[in-house]
Parts: sequence; structure tokens; C-alpha cells
Amino acid sequence: MTYTTNDIRNIALIGHTGVGKTILTERLLYTAGAINTMGSISRGSTLSDFDEQEKAQGHSLYPAVCSLDYQNTHINLLDTPGFPDFSARAMSVLAAADAAALVINAAEGVEMVAERLMESAKHFKLCRMIIVNHIDSQQINYQELIEQIQSTFGEECLPLNLPVKNGEAVTDCYFSPDENQQTDFSSVEEAHNQLIDQVVEVDDQLMELYLEQGESLSPGQLHDPFEKALRENHLIPICFTSAETGAGIKELLQIFKQLMPSPLESNLPQFIKGEGEKVAPVKVVADSDKHVIAHVFKVAVDPYVGKLAMFRIHQGTIKPDTQLFIGDNRKAFKVSHLLKLQGKKSQEISKGIPGDICAVAKVNEIEYDNVLHDSHDEDHYHLIPIDLPPPMHGLAIEPVRRGDEQKLSDALHKIVAEDPTLVVEQRVAMNETVLRGQGELHLKIILEKMHQQMNVAVATRPPSIAYRETITQPAAGHSRHKKQTGGAGQFGEVFLKVEPLERGAGFEFVNQITGGVIPSQFIPAVEKGVKQVLEGGAIAGYPLQDVRVMVYDGKHHPVDSKEIAFVSAGKKAFLDAIDKAKPVILEPTVNLEITAPAQCMGDISGDIASFRGIISGTEALPGGKIKIKAQVTLREISDYQSRLKSLTGGEGFYSMTFSHYGVVPADLQQALIKEYHQHKEAS
Repeated sequence: MTYTTNDIRNIALIGHTGVGKTILTERLLYTAGAINTMGSISRGSTLSDFDEQEKAQGHSLYPAVCSLDYQNTHINLLDTPGFPDFSARAMSVLAAADAAALVINAAEGVEMVAERLMESAKHFKLCRMIIVNHIDSQQINYQELIEQIQSTFGEECLPLNLPVKNGEAVTDCYFSPDENQQTDFSSVEEAHNQLIDQVVEVDDQLMELYLEQGESLSPGQLHDPFEKALRENHLIPICFTSAETGAGIKELLQIFKQLMPSPLESNLPQFIKGEGEKVAPVKVVADSDKHVIAHVFKVAVDPYVGKLAMFRIHQGTIKPDTQLFIGDNRKAFKVSHLLKLQGKKSQEISKGIPGDICAVAKVNEIEYDNVLHDSHDEDHYHLIPIDLPPPMHGLAIEPVRRGDEQKLSDALHKIVAEDPTLVVEQRVAMNETVLRGQGELHLKIILEKMHQQMNVAVATRPPSIAYRETITQPAAGHSRHKKQTGGAGQFGEVFLKVEPLERGAGFEFVNQITGGVIPSQFIPAVEKGVKQVLEGGAIAGYPLQDVRVMVYDGKHHPVDSKEIAFVSAGKKAFLDAIDKAKPVILEPTVNLEITAPAQCMGDISGDIASFRGIISGTEALPGGKIKIKAQVTLREISDYQSRLKSLTGGEGFYSMTFSHYGVVPADLQQALIKEYHQHKEAS
């Protein structure tokens, strides 16, 4: 089908795992004739869950793009994962959508991930709707479900249709309502009136006509106000479906076609231009004749196809042979094959128009979140980024096979390129590589992929805690380095003082030498010796911080004094001073922010108290949730994700940020010092 920008609908299906997004996608494709037979999750034959890991898990792990044509409308569907560990992947593709449809299991109600995803959709100013799926389930309390939805997302959530005949079908409440139709709950008349009341609030003239004259309004009169209410999030329509039986699917396609916005009707994408503080918003419009501006919302690395970059065209037209720049890169690449995706399958197309979702393969320079453009006028264009959840769970990794270090490095580079929620830390001071992700399952899936697809097996362990050392009082130190070997000797003597600085101040080196007792050319050597202790630690092998060192006296020999002598003397004088300055070991403390059902407050508070955490505040949230803020030592929460999952039945999530370094308990300090000396003796 040939289509224009006005015919396009870009809809992201979001929601908790198990609500039926993938089967809903399959049913929509089948009903519209895009596929001849429906796939099955149990058989691993769905169009959007094509990855071998997804088939094994029976759940979506990666976002997938599929499309269908329905009554002269081209609908791009973004099927997203719903596991809490993979919700950030869902958030990252919302930039490609004009509308987000939250799918809810009618029997389960609003689940944990739903709220976070709806907030992300709001960040991108998407029109939002709610699809209540599984209406073929038994004993659904619809009234309670609607109350929960409105309590969580607002009173603006209103039904567009209602289930009838125990979920066998749905009846319209907006286009052509049949007020005599018996429904499974509420009534067509009540739902219709609530919708009209909500929509006319955004149009004063229409409201006057509706209230003063008491006239009924046609869908034609309501179309523009309806679109405005959607854009302003003044209305979040609810519709009902069963992806298993097909109930409500044709009606859903009609809603997509008639009520969801085209790229010409949706809120403008939030592009900015500039760097740092010199940033200004720029207007990007869905005009095929203007310069090309496209945003990369997903990158996949296929072992056979190579790197595949998926992007939404926001402005301009892309054809094979179009020259495109990547971000601020001065060198353009030529589009050789412009692709349209249908799950794993791809089809070459002759052009991509504003609003459409396309892909290119084997352009290794493209990264997630890049802006593609065809003119240097659009250098430094960016889409306002969304704050993805920070990676909370980490594992120290190393290759099982010796000699695979470079192979591991290459694999990590590919993995991070396609997953913006992963972070790799090279912790030089601790001689370890740490892979951080959204949770245990996230990292498990990633490591399995590295092993199965990239032939890199890794051993894992919990990351080392980044302990530090410091001093607690001023002290003085002295060392004389003297070595005579028959020829020219080595001589250097250093007197220095140390004093503690504020937490986080770092290190200061002060030269207080007068009279040339240590020649100026040897002062850097003294500092070098001091820094060797800073890096390697003084009492337990951890980096030393928050200390001021003042070199105030010393001696030299006109013949035997050399750099190496003052490096050694500076190092030993510093160690001597530290030993007298009551050194302590510091550990990182983090700010913990937990969101969970309110009824879990007591269990969570008790758990935090059990590891000497301090609760700093609580806040009641909509939907019966509560936010808890606390400070805890990082050492105590290495397994917090699994603990919180147990405490909340999987409905709690958390984030943490570094707060400060604090002194470890005396018994732990002694244990760490003992462990350090045992390791030193063994090596």
C-alpha cells in the first residue's frame, strides 16, 4: 500500500510482562491481513519474539517493530518487553511513537511496571491510551479495575467501549453508541456522556454548544477536540480486548485509525540544538521537502546481518543513495539499502517519509540515540533524552579462558552498543571489569547471549566494594634513604606533615621547603613517592584520600642525591606520618529510593533497620504506593534487588545514588586489614 504521512500511526504497546502485548500484536497483524496465520508463544513462532532467548524465556526481551495496513492506514506497532529488568528498553523506544497504548491484564489490574512506562510516555508528550486485555477471563471485577486505573493514572481515564456477553465482544460508546446494549458493567449511555463531558472541556465554543443548547454532538464535531484532549493528556481512553479470542480487535484497529494521531497531528518531537549550557529548542516538522532529521531509537547487533539501526524519520525524505551524517560527524555515509522491518524480517523500500520507521544495516558508526541528517545545518541536533533507570545490579566478570581478554572487550562493546541500559566499568584500582545492568535477569540474559552468540564465556562474582583510606588527625613523618654500593650512592631525607581534609576534598601537596634543603628539582620525586601510597593504600591496600601533605624539611647530598632516593624517602615518610595519624577505612554510603505498595512499608522499614540503614523520609503516591528514602552502606545492599522482590511480591523497585564515604565499623576495619596482609604474604 502506498501511504502518506497523514496515513501513518506509530503506536508503542507497553505494559507489565504477561499482559499479552506480543499476542495482541500477533492478533492485530492477523486481523489486518499482514500475516496468514497467528504465531504462538509456546511454539516460539510469533513475529515479534524472534530471538532465541525470547523463545526460551517465553517473554519479550527486546523491542520489536511490526507494521500493518488497515483501511488505508499504515500502523507501525512497537512491541516492548515488560519484565522490570527490561522496562528501560521499552522506555528507550518511546521516542519513535506518537501514541503509547498501555496493555493491562483484566484479571490482574495495574501492575508495577505500568506506572513507570506511562510516566515515560508522558515525558515524550505521547498521546496515551489503555487496552484492557484478557476480557475472556473469568470473574473480572470491572468496576474495581476502572477505579484502580483512575486512582493510578487519573480521572481522565475513560472507556471508549465496554465488554458485553461476558467478554465475548465489545460495544462502542463513542462513534455510534447503542444505549440499549446490555454491558458487562456500567452502561453505554454513562460511558458516552463521560467521554463527551471530558472532550468538550478543551473547546470552549463546543462546550457552550453542548451545555447551553443541549445538542448532541457528532463524532465529526468531536474529532479535533478529541485529538487536542489526547495531546494534552486531558483524556486517556480505555478499550477492551481479548487477544486470544479476537474480541475487540477490529474495534481497536478502528480506534487506531480514527482516533490515534498521525505524525501531523501528534505533539512535535522535542529536539534541541547545542551543547552544554548553550542549548535551545528547535522546531522539527513532518515535512517531506525539508532537510532530513531522523532519530535512532534502537540498535541491534546480529551475528549474520551485522549492526542494524532502527530510526524514526521526523523530517525530510530518505531514499537509497541519500547521503546522511551521523550526529556531529563530518563524514557522511550513503544509504545503500533502506529497510522496512517486520519482526526479524526486512524488506527493501524505495523511500522513507516523515513519520515512518525504517532501518539501515552494516553502518558501524551509528549508535543508539544518534540523530541522522543530510545537512550540516542540523549538526548538534539532539532529542531531549529520557532519564533511563540507572543500572543497579553489577557483576565483576573475567573470561574463563585465558587469552580471551580482547574477545571479551569486543563482545562488551557490541552488547553495550545495542543496550543503552548497560554500563561497563573498568576499575583499574581494583583490577576488575564490572558489568552493570537493570537486575539479575538482565545480566543473566546478557551473559548467556555473549556465551551463545559470541563464544565468550565469563566467570562472575560480586563487585569489590570501593573502600578508601584516610586519616583522622594531624601527624608528622620522617624518612632517610641512604644507599652506598661502592660507586655513586643514593641519598635523600624528607620531613613532612599530614592533616585530614573534608570528605571528598581529595589530595593536596604543599611544598614548604625553604633554603634549598631539598632542591626544587627533587620536590616532584617526593610527591611521586607520596602518590604511590595514595594509589596503593597504607593499611589495607585501598586508595588514600582527603589528606593534605606538607613537605617542610629535608637533606640532600650534592653527589648522591637522585630522584629515586627522594621517591623512596617521600613514600616512607608519608607512611610514617599516616601510621601516627590514626588511619581509618572508609566505605561508600548510598541514597536509596524505594517505590512499593504501601502495605509493604513495615517490612521494608524493618529490613532497612536490620542493616543499620537510616530512613530519611516517606511519601504517599497515587495508586496505593509509597516512596521510601533511606541511606545505607553499599556493602549491605549488594543483593537488595532480590530482597526487595521477596518483600514486595515483585512489585517494588528502587534506585540508588552515591551519597558519601563514611568510616567502617572497627571490627570490619580489622578484618579488612587482616585480609590484606594475608593476601600480601601469600603473593
